[in-house]
This record gives sequence, structure tokens and C-alpha cells, in this order.
Amino acid sequence: MWKDLVLVYGAYVLTAGSPGPSTMGIMGIAMRQGRKPAAAMAAGVVTMSFAWGLIAATGLAALVIRYAQALAILKIAGGLYLLWLAFKSARSAMQKDAAPLVISAGEDNLGAMYRRGVLMHVGNPKAILAWVALMSLGVGAHASAEHLALAFGGCVLLGMLIFFGYAVLFSTAPMVKGYARARRWIDGTLSIVFAGAGARLLFGR
Repeated sequence: MWKDLVLVYGAYVLTAGSPGPSTMGIMGIAMRQGRKPAAAMAAGVVTMSFAWGLIAATGLAALVIRYAQALAILKIAGGLYLLWLAFKSARSAMQKDAAPLVISAGEDNLGAMYRRGVLMHVGNPKAILAWVALMSLGVGAHASAEHLALAFGGCVLLGMLIFFGYAVLFSTAPMVKGYARARRWIDGTLSIVFAGAGARLLFGR
């Protein structure tokens, strides 16, 4: 049992912690706008990750996957949203003397960051496929409810540590100073990541 759980946890850390639209987005917001906005975005990502994981763990994933049209709509919406983020990052990268975008930590702005995190993850139906793979990897068909809860709950906790950890780490003074020095390169990289992810959603099978 514990060997299976360690396998699930390890695979989840590699999947969630590797560079991707969500992690790169949190990093960029943390360096550009600070810890609270980045944490709000991380909360949105964690919320949607929890939702996709719950769908996978309860066996509803097969039902969701059957509705190909709904998934296609999510893919198109998610792809377009990521391309929009790519455009914004590219525009920032091309502005030589642009001042860093700073927002206040008011409820409206934090709410906007939270919604952005949700949209980044809800617009990626491949997330549910990743959760299905994770649950299948270490949780057999006859697994107990306790085993399933430990696998799911452990991954959720690890996701919180990863995403909120990025928000904290990349909002530290050295990271913020590094962003100020290499803003155009960082925004350019974010643009490429977002554009690549958006194109995969729109044109990938």
C-alpha cells in the first residue's frame, strides 16, 4: 500500500512541479506583482486541481471523458486564454523601458488573480487525464476507501505545497530583483510557454 502511495506522490510532484503554464504563471505574477497576488492565483490552480482530482478519484472521469464536445469546448477556451496570456507577455517583453506591472492587494485584484488561476486549470482538460493516470498508477480497482483517500488527499496537499511554495519563493527580494534585471527575457520565456501550451490545446489530439 505505502509503496503504491509513494509512487503516486512521486509522480504527482514531478507532474505538478515541472514547468508548465500554471507554475510559470505563478512565478511570473510572484516576481512581477508580489506574494499575495501569486498566492491568490495559486489558490485558483489548487481549487481546480482539487476539482479535477475529485472527479478522477470518484470515477466520474469516464463520464466526463465520454462527452467529447464538452472537452473540445474546454480545450478551445483554454487554448485561446493561454494564447491571450502569451500575447500579453510578449507585448511586455517587447517594451524596453516598461515599468513592472504592480497591483494593490485589494480584494478585487486578488479575486481576479484567483479567477485567472482557475481559468488556467479549468481550460486544460488534460489535467483530468493526468489525475486519472495518477489514480490508476497506484490505486487499483479494488483499493479501499482509505487507500483512495490517502492517494487523493496526499496529492492535494503536495499540490498546495508546490503551488503556494512557488508563490512564496519567487516573491522574495532576490527573485524580484532578478526579474527587474531580466524582465524582458522572463516575459519572453513566459510568452513562449503560454503560446506552446495554448497551441497544444488547440491543435493537439
